[in-house]
Amino acid sequence: MRMRTSLLAVALVVVVVAGGVSPAGAITDGTPDGNKHPQVGALIADHMFADGTWAYCSGTLISPTVFLTAAHCGKPGQTTARVSFSTHYRDGDTVYSGRYIADPSYGGRHSDPHDMAVVVFTKAIPNITPAKLPTANLLDRLKDDHTLATATFTPVGYGSPAPTDGPDGETYLYTDTRNQTSGSFLSLEKVWLRLSQNPSTGDGGTCHGDSGGPDFLGGPDSDLLVATTITGDSACRATNVDRRLDSASARRFLGRFVALP
Repeated sequence: MRMRTSLLAVALVVVVVAGGVSPAGAITDGTPDGNKHPQVGALIADHMFADGTWAYCSGTLISPTVFLTAAHCGKPGQTTARVSFSTHYRDGDTVYSGRYIADPSYGGRHSDPHDMAVVVFTKAIPNITPAKLPTANLLDRLKDDHTLATATFTPVGYGSPAPTDGPDGETYLYTDTRNQTSGSFLSLEKVWLRLSQNPSTGDGGTCHGDSGGPDFLGGPDSDLLVATTITGDSACRATNVDRRLDSASARRFLGRFVALP
């Protein structure tokens, strides 16, 4: 999964890359998002990490009172979570606490692990317009009319920037900053959207700490949220694997909390 290894772990993490798929993380080959996506926030840990940072996963406001993230960002038995919408979080910035609810089917089969969760606030988040959700089967329709293959996607999140090679593997440095990048289409499955993040083809993507964050359909100003970051390759240089929000199973969970288009 593309979350930080542990909510209490050292934030400057060295990972020995052995290939394969690992949890998702930070935006790679990206740029600071600034105020382009104010509805994108970070899950803030109860205790500061060893490097002085706080964010451990990402997510998106999808209604004035509902924040969408990934279920694997939570801990067993977790009932609350803290969210910041600061472009660069600093201790003392405004944090909103809400009820953390994971999809009750989370942890199922690999083909559909139901890796979704929401944070529900008692009061509307002020001065932020929520992201738009897709209509049912939107990505299938785009595939059928041959526009999906050339579509641009914009992942956003608070994860680690591009990892640095070292003698012991990859080093991931966290900055508590909201970043964005651009990726292109790779493949579409029943509940998965796979995006390229190969820098040699001009694509950026996600890395450790970006889990639960949005993949917007369109360019850097888009607010149409079609998938959430879940996982990818361990080196954060090839594939961004995302949970489709237009799928029937995703809509069943989301429909418990928001009105769907």
